[in-house]
Amino acid sequence: QVQLVESGGGLVQAGDSLKLSCAASGLTFSYYAMGWFRQAPGNQAPGKERDFVAAISRSGGSTDYADSVKGRFTISRDNSKNTVYLQMSSLKPEDTAYYYCAARYSRTDDSIFGPGEYNYWGQGTQVAVSS
Repeated sequence: QVQLVESGGGLVQAGDSLKLSCAASGLTFSYYAMGWFRQAPGNQAPGKERDFVAAISRSGGSTDYADSVKGRFTISRDNSKNTVYLQMSSLKPEDTAYYYCAARYSRTDDSIFGPGEYNYWGQGTQVAVSS
């Protein structure tokens, strides 16, 4: 079955950098657009929508970011390793959240998708940024 496993979270100080990884299995990774979402601690009630962070097309040629992370976060992927990354720099306390990766089958190389359009989700990794 499809599995998405996030890693790389941790406790850092404001201004630090962190790189999250999401390893995918059980799917043909190069056919899937990927996204990163987050949910602040205490906001994890079932059905509560996760906040969009970044998305990348299956080819890696198209990306999109939430305004709050533009210029600080970079999404990338390595289709040979079935892995998507989120490089986070200049972290702020308000970036504190559980970070989830998500996958969505894509018929085209450069399509990216918004919240609510993803088929598969990981279990999340926690990022805590202290001031």
